[in-house]
Amino acid sequence: MKAVGFYRSLPIEHEESLIDLEIEKPTPTGRDLLVQVKAVSVNPTDVKARVARKQAEETPQILGRDVAGIVAEVGSECSLFRPGDEVYYAGSNVRPGGNSEFHLVDERIVGHKPESLDFARAAALPLTSLTSMEGLFERLGISRNPAVNQGKTILIIGAAGGVGSIATQLADLVGLTVIGTASRPETIQWAREHGATHTISHTQAFVPQLKVLGFPTVDYIFCLSDPERHWDSIVEAIVPQGKICSILPLNPSAKLDTLFYKSATLSWELMYTRPMFQTPDMIEQHNLLEDLTQLVDAGKVKTTLTELLEPINAANLRKAHAKIESGQTIGKIVLANF
Repeated sequence: MKAVGFYRSLPIEHEESLIDLEIEKPTPTGRDLLVQVKAVSVNPTDVKARVARKQAEETPQILGRDVAGIVAEVGSECSLFRPGDEVYYAGSNVRPGGNSEFHLVDERIVGHKPESLDFARAAALPLTSLTSMEGLFERLGISRNPAVNQGKTILIIGAAGGVGSIATQLADLVGLTVIGTASRPETIQWAREHGATHTISHTQAFVPQLKVLGFPTVDYIFCLSDPERHWDSIVEAIVPQGKICSILPLNPSAKLDTLFYKSATLSWELMYTRPMFQTPDMIEQHNLLEDLTQLVDAGKVKTTLTELLEPINAANLRKAHAKIESGQTIGKIVLANF
């Protein structure tokens, strides 16, 4: 089958940084599904994985987490899906990625694709949505009941990015006052179109800007970019006993004790944790994607696809990686059809 991968880390401008391959088509066993890949989206984690492989290896690495496709075969222990089902998922970072014609994935982290979306628009959603749902509702402990959230505020740092585009929608949907950070006219507009009631710039201190809006502190902070860059502002902005969640790690030298006096909670969100460690509650990712499908089909959450490239090949994936590396992307880049 066709696939796109690499043997060693190279600058994305190099024609061998990502190459077209022919590899063996896998066979599903146990709870694995064999999915015929129709579309994939590109995430910053793909870029990080590509540049991390410093030495050349004999086996190519296949990237790609977000996938939308059709179940071709099922393993002997599968019970959630059958051949012909249209699905979407974010995969696992400890298995080969989805940049291939067929892909193996554990059914417990797969959802039925929204009927209202084509494969390309569906492929834009899984990783960012799972990160947002786990971060908001599990790590930050935010209620899904709008009545409970009345009068509460959340600051989303990086509101126009892939995760931010979903997190703003979900936070608005559950009744929070959403303040998103954005620094360019186009990202400010995007954040507001996706649920941010207010926006502030992440290039300036947060609290003076928040005070202008009438919010000296916020109840929740969801940090979707480098937390060290914003740490002083985060500590100053969080309400005493508030909650903070970051999707990126903090350097050990960060002044974590500055949160002590506010008795604030700091947690991390990594969407890969459940599949990486095969946690007992791994099926919750299936449940979250099923919930997302209902929200999308009800018109309550919209896809964040902003650019579509066809077909799925090395040249187009190099283009997508270059755009991610620029740090100027809004929403999600998707590739469709081999």
